[in-house]
Order: sequence, then C-alpha cells, then structure tokens
Amino acid sequence: MDMQTDQAFVLHVRPYKETSALLDLFTREQGRIRAVLRGYRSKKGSAARPFNCLEVELRGQGELKSIARLEPAGGFLLLQGERLMCALYLNELSMRLLPLADPQPQVHEHYHLTLQALAAGHAVEPLLRSYEWRLLEQLGYGFSLEQDSQGRPLEPQGWYLLQPESGFLPVAAIQPGAFLGADLQALAAVQWQQPGVVRTAKRLMRQALAPHLGNRPLMSRELFLRHKESSA
Repeated sequence: MDMQTDQAFVLHVRPYKETSALLDLFTREQGRIRAVLRGYRSKKGSAARPFNCLEVELRGQGELKSIARLEPAGGFLLLQGERLMCALYLNELSMRLLPLADPQPQVHEHYHLTLQALAAGHAVEPLLRSYEWRLLEQLGYGFSLEQDSQGRPLEPQGWYLLQPESGFLPVAAIQPGAFLGADLQALAAVQWQQPGVVRTAKRLMRQALAPHLGNRPLMSRELFLRHKESSA
C-alpha cells in the first residue's frame, strides 16, 4: 500500500463517525489535504492539535487520505489570548484560500515561522500582514506596491485605488478606499515603524483578500473582536 511521510499542521478538525476525526492538514509536500484519523477520541488523537508541527504518514491516492501515523515533530507552541486568536485567523485564512492538493512549500514555511514568531512575542500586525501578502502572492493574486496598473512608479503625493486583478489605479483626488502613494511606498520598504503604515497594511490586505473570501465572514475575526471587548 502506498505510504507518504510529510510534515503537517492541523488547520481544522471535525468529528467523523464514532471515534474518528476528519482533519484538514497543511502539509509541506502536498499542500492542503483532507485525511481521516481513526481513534481520534482515544489517546491517539492527543497529538492532533492545531499550531504544532507534526510528522504524518498518509495512505491513499484519492482526495481523502488515511492517517497511518501522526506524532509531534517538535515542541508544542504556547499560544494564548490575542496570539491564539491570531493563530486561529491564520488557520481559517489558509483553509479558505489554499486549494486542495496544491503544494505550497514556501507558504508552508512562512506559516510555520509566523506561528513561532507569534509564540515568541513578536509584534502581531506585521506578522499577520506578511502572511496574508505571501499567501496572495504565492497563489498568483499578488500586485506591485511600487508601480500603478500602467507600470508607472507610484507618486508619493498621488492617490490610488486598489483593483485586485490589476493593481493600483491612479485617481485625481482622495476618495473612499483610496491609498496615499507615500504610505504604499513605506509599506513596500517594510517600514513598519512609520506612522500609519500598519493601518495602511491592514486596510490594503482587507481589500485584496475580499474578492477571494466571498461574502461569508471570517469566524476568527468575530472571535478576535469578542476577545478584545471582553479584555477591555
């Protein structure tokens, strides 16, 4: 029987039959896949926790795999409060955007590093925005932060509207949803310390992700807002 060993992260878990679970895994070699873990409700399933790097052995050639072995491939990450909410957002975003069985080793590596940086206490906003950007870029949805849709360099005092399919469209004056060229240039230069850049990045990524997420809201965003309200 064909067996494949891979590095994986659990993105989502659902009960399956009496004692099993259906896992959405983000694997290094195969991308996002679905697999059945039998005996999940026993001790066997204790390692199948999100946010921890796992080594898995997978059986099967079809879309739904079977997990023959699953064990930790490193130490467990401690994520709490805001950082746990951010990790849940990474998982939901990956679930919604990554196609099945499409290897994305660079995104997988960036996902792993982002989780480690969250656990290590690094600033949250740059981590999330960088992962969103890498995800869009690797899936073919990226755009230039240095040129407009006609290939001309962005002007610091110019105003631009994002057209996700083609890039930045110059507009004559400020209008709802528009971006100042200087803010986009600072973002392109990864100048997170500049005033307004974090806010610009968040607004830009919201606009860029919207066409790919559709109308269904992200549950992790709602959880994050509730967490902030309860912590206030």
